[in-house]
Order: sequence, then structure tokens, then C-alpha cells
Amino acid sequence: MCIIEAPTSTSITPTSCKSTTSNMLAINLISVSLAALLSCVGALNITTGALGNATIVENNPPGVVYVATLPTKEFNDPNDPRGNIKGSVAATANPNGIGVSISVSFSNLPTSGGPFLYHIHDVPVPADGNCTSTLGHLDPFIRGETPACDATLPQTCQVGDLAGKHGKIEQDPFIATYSEDFASTSQGLGSFFGNRSFVVHFANTTRITCANFALAASIPPPSSSNSSCAANSTTAGGAGSSTTPTTTGAGAARFTGAGAKTVASMGSLLGAAALALFL
Repeated sequence: MCIIEAPTSTSITPTSCKSTTSNMLAINLISVSLAALLSCVGALNITTGALGNATIVENNPPGVVYVATLPTKEFNDPNDPRGNIKGSVAATANPNGIGVSISVSFSNLPTSGGPFLYHIHDVPVPADGNCTSTLGHLDPFIRGETPACDATLPQTCQVGDLAGKHGKIEQDPFIATYSEDFASTSQGLGSFFGNRSFVVHFANTTRITCANFALAASIPPPSSSNSSCAANSTTAGGAGSSTTPTTTGAGAARFTGAGAKTVASMGSLLGAAALALFL
């Protein structure tokens, strides 16, 4: 037992008391850290789609570029004297084959009704330009639009919800470039967008304008003396494996952004607390 006497000018706190106090503080710190860590892990394990969460697309053919450019006439108000929104969405397969790099550019936006939304939609715009005919967002994992997308957990969002994952259009002009890990340039996959469209909406989701994606470029990878090595590397990585999204998985193969950073921080804190327990 630790007995602490009233302090005097010469009294010294027993070493055993210091050790006990330190251990209690360390235990409390571990308990708090563990609770926070479990909470974060629980958040990362959220599944929103009927077929699981979106999976990171790998083996996209490098150099493939799809572009969708808005028409001159606005769908929502064809007689708008300001004309239609000007802009485009361009998506290029990343060199490492993981996802795509998306560049968006919009200007001449409506002066009210924002912030504006934009998404990849499931079917192309018909010849008459009717944006309603593009149906809903690209959603191969059958997630639906509710609850709203959590940008810190992009694997739980609809594949086509670009505004939800990467930000709404809040200024004019609006220019952004970002990596989208869940979109595919490989035909035949549910996350393939090359034969689909994108739609710009008012904040209340009314459709303003839309455009179809079209293949703009397909640049073959450069040949070199190391081509045989590259081929071997591809084979070793599973050249015959399918990149079709997993339909029963709990989520993406890797996590990025705030969620991953939080888990890493909590892990470090937990380790430090455990170390303090034995000091």
C-alpha cells in the first residue's frame, strides 16, 4: 500500500507512489486511446452499398483520356440570355493504372442557386439533349443517394458522386484537378464511365446542363529495352486477374485521407501510452 504523509521540508514522495500514479495515468490514457481507435475503426468499416463499398480500380489502361464538353445551349433554360455554363470534365488514366486523374473547368455559372453539384450519370445524353434521360448517378454498388456522401470515406460514396467526394462548385470560374480512385477506363466494368455522361445541378438537384464522355486519346505506353521486364512485372502482378469490383467486400483495399491519418495517430498514441506503463 502507498501511504503519503503530510509534506514537510524534508519529506520525499515515495518512489512506489510515483510509479503507481504513473501507471494509473498510463492506463487511463490507454483506455481513452483504445476507445477512440475502436470508434475510428468502426467508422472505416461502414458499408453503404448493397454490393459493398466501392473498390479501388487497378490496371486502368494508361494514357486513355475521356472528355465531356458542355453544349452551348442550356437544358434547364434554353432561352437564358447568358447562355449555358461553359466547361468540361476530362479524365485520364493514371500511369500506375490506379483510378484516374480528373480535371474540371466551369465558368459562366448561374448567378444564384449554388453551390452547384456535378456527377457522372448512368447513361448518356440522348440526341435531344434531355438531361433527365441520363437517369441517376453512376452507382455500380447500389448505394443510393442517401445518406449523403462522407468525403472522408470516399469508398462509401457513389462512384459517380464527384461533388460529394471532391467538393461542390462554389466559385466562378471553377477549376480543379484531383485523383479519383474508383472510376474505370476499362470497358466492361461497372465503374467504367467512358460511355456515360455528367450532369451539373443546382443545389436543389435540378439539372442545368449535361454532356457525354467521348474517347479523346489513347496513348500507348512507350516501348523500351525494359519492355520484357515490364511484361514480367505485369504477369507477376496478375495480368490475368479481373479488375471487376468486388461485390461482397467490406470496402476499398486501402484508405486515404482523414480517416487513415486519424487511425495512424491513435495507434501511435496507444503505443506511447503502453510504453509509459512500463517506465
